[in-house]
Amino acid sequence: MKFKILIIAVQLVFFIQLNAQNTGVIEGRVFNSKNNEAVGFASIGVFGTSIGSISDLDGNFLFTGLTPGYVELRVSSIGFDTYVSEPILVTNARKVFIDIPLQEAQILLEEVSVKASPFRRDVESPVSMRRISLVEIEKNPGGNRDISKVIQSYPGVASTPSFRNDVVVRGGGASENSFYLDGVEIPNINHFATQGASGGPVGIINVDFLREVNFYSGAFPANRGNALSSVIEFKQIDGNKEKLKFKGSVGASDLALTFDGPIGEKTTYIVSARRSYLQLLFSAIGLPFLPTYNDFQFKVRTRLDEKNEITFIGLGAIDQFRLNLDANETEEQRYILGYLPVNEQWSYTVGAVYKHFRESGYDTWVLSRNKLNNISYKYYGNDEDSIKSFDYDSYETETKFRYEHFSQYSSGIRLNVGGGLEYSNYSNYTFREVLINGNLLSQNYTSKLDLIKWDAFAQMTKSVLDERLTLSLGARFDATNYSKETSNVLDQFSPRFSASYRLSQYVFLNFNMGRYYQLPSYTTLGFRNATGDLVNKDMGLKFIRADHIVAGIEIIPDEKSRFTIEGFYKHYHNYPYSVVDSVSISSKGADFGTYGDEEVLSIAEGRAFGTEFLYRNRDLLGMNITMSYSLVRSEAEAFRSAILSQGKWTETAWDNRHLINILILKEMKKNWSIGGRWRYVGGVPYTPYDEVQSSLVKQWDVRGMGILDYNRFNQERLKAFHQLDLRIDKEFFLKNISMNFYIDIQNVYNFKADQQSILVLDEDSPTPILNPTDPSDQWNYDLKNLAIQGGTVLPTVGIIIQF
Repeated sequence: MKFKILIIAVQLVFFIQLNAQNTGVIEGRVFNSKNNEAVGFASIGVFGTSIGSISDLDGNFLFTGLTPGYVELRVSSIGFDTYVSEPILVTNARKVFIDIPLQEAQILLEEVSVKASPFRRDVESPVSMRRISLVEIEKNPGGNRDISKVIQSYPGVASTPSFRNDVVVRGGGASENSFYLDGVEIPNINHFATQGASGGPVGIINVDFLREVNFYSGAFPANRGNALSSVIEFKQIDGNKEKLKFKGSVGASDLALTFDGPIGEKTTYIVSARRSYLQLLFSAIGLPFLPTYNDFQFKVRTRLDEKNEITFIGLGAIDQFRLNLDANETEEQRYILGYLPVNEQWSYTVGAVYKHFRESGYDTWVLSRNKLNNISYKYYGNDEDSIKSFDYDSYETETKFRYEHFSQYSSGIRLNVGGGLEYSNYSNYTFREVLINGNLLSQNYTSKLDLIKWDAFAQMTKSVLDERLTLSLGARFDATNYSKETSNVLDQFSPRFSASYRLSQYVFLNFNMGRYYQLPSYTTLGFRNATGDLVNKDMGLKFIRADHIVAGIEIIPDEKSRFTIEGFYKHYHNYPYSVVDSVSISSKGADFGTYGDEEVLSIAEGRAFGTEFLYRNRDLLGMNITMSYSLVRSEAEAFRSAILSQGKWTETAWDNRHLINILILKEMKKNWSIGGRWRYVGGVPYTPYDEVQSSLVKQWDVRGMGILDYNRFNQERLKAFHQLDLRIDKEFFLKNISMNFYIDIQNVYNFKADQQSILVLDEDSPTPILNPTDPSDQWNYDLKNLAIQGGTVLPTVGIIIQF
């Protein structure tokens, strides 16, 4: 039997190789990015080869007979800056369509000699901006085509060994990020998201839609607000212009089906649906919770004429979660079943982007709506016939409008001005019991909140000194009608300034300083006390403020490599301070459920600072290499006297200190490729448990878990963890179909990551209740510390088919 299977496999491979042909096609258009006018007679070459073409009068060009694989295009034309495209996947199964924008050059080519590079620079954000290409997303070892995991390969981004995708950038919290999909703001990018933050176990965005990702860890453009640590922009592909195409993939956790094609002559579409089978994997390895997620995504783009186009996008998720009551064989399993609530979520974002091109620029109108429903509950003893110990049901709805007016003048000045208006609705029903000062109190409230937000922004960029020095000055104003502390735009005035000086053909000095504001989460804005008052509003809740300074040097010695060094400093003001716990809430938000739904004061300060080193080489001995080291410190203001005795500052939960990433991708003969990623993440501080308060019967029966001792806030630290991930791909390019088989192995050498021990009931104790003679409201369980470790070898076999 095994011999027959081997013969069939050999025959299949032989058939595939026999039918493989070089029939890859790229069709595209070269245009002026300022006004969408065609650029005729532009020179287009396949980067790294002698293959070339010339665009016609309408800017159109065509390549045929290309060898399948990833290619880049170099485009040049008199009067324009040379452009090198992101990597493009060419297959025999589908024609590739690409639009190539060229920027007008401000000086003649002979006046300066600057080589074109695939590492395109952003004039508004010369520091702290990384472009992530399709090949880096598709073949990232351990990434499993999840953009949240791919981002963790870049400087300053921390990761955890747990099943979470928290976006933790330069020592900032997981709630300090904003995300844009083709210019439409989306509230989160993960399934089973922590409400009020950004984390979750797996990403929502289907990478089959992505063309490239722009990741800002600082120097945010003025038209991007409500972020303190990062802005992430996702740019999507268009659908096929000629005929219906299909792409399907089976990976580590889900099945994805994607269709794209034309709707008439002017419109294309791309649509996908994904269904997870995580519940099967989790059940097989004995985890006590079984998540199931579904998501849907679409994009429709219509080019009305040469000067007008409109794009519709949509993204939705349905997340369902149930407890696996049969997985109760170990103490850790029983502990998880004892405290973990059932969680269900659904969310969506829909948006329209209309763009009108003018002679010297373009206008952009963006209208969108997003909604999140988060439901969580827990029954006593997980018995649905009993009463609930916890019940939560919340909605967040946002309707947003943004207008931008971009102009590029003959003097070389680039100007972008605009503003936005937003209507938000938040509702929340909460029932829970919490222990405050040794007393078990019930919180039972309903909250509804309607907000109007508005903003205005402007950014001007100009190059001087024969294009050696580029300056960019921006300003932004934000406000909301939530309270008098948030309604004056002058209180949220956020200026920013960038400069980039070209020392030589290869060396740039870069600098940015800016002030950024973020409104606290809806869970904080809408929190009500026992009397039903918006207590945080009454106590003067404010926008959170972060002041950034970033400086660095960038060296681009050739068109294949890049080296950067950046130093950064962030200072936080008005961070919410937990009244109950007497600490800044900046260290929270790294767990499932909700974040920020408590009484707070806008009085905490914080800071994060460090240095990042990044080296990238796209062809070092035939390998694509990315190496980075980050030294990151993250600290919050101390309030408790036990901590103040050690100084004003104490470490936050994001104080990893040392982050190392090494990513190597290697293309081999006959369409084989191999990649490896090794990462080292310094251990983070944690707060130990208050074993006395945790053992109280009245609190344990309600929460099923320990209470942290905030008098020892972040006074312990986990050991560092490191991990090696490997991936092998084999691609087959047939005449009408392409296939990619891959094997991905996470944590190859099975490193066991250190984790905080947990408190569990001592099931072998002869006295389960230590003090049965005391009044019942003072009883204490006999608890013990249970050591746990994270990390296991996780192999995945996947297949991607397109035709």
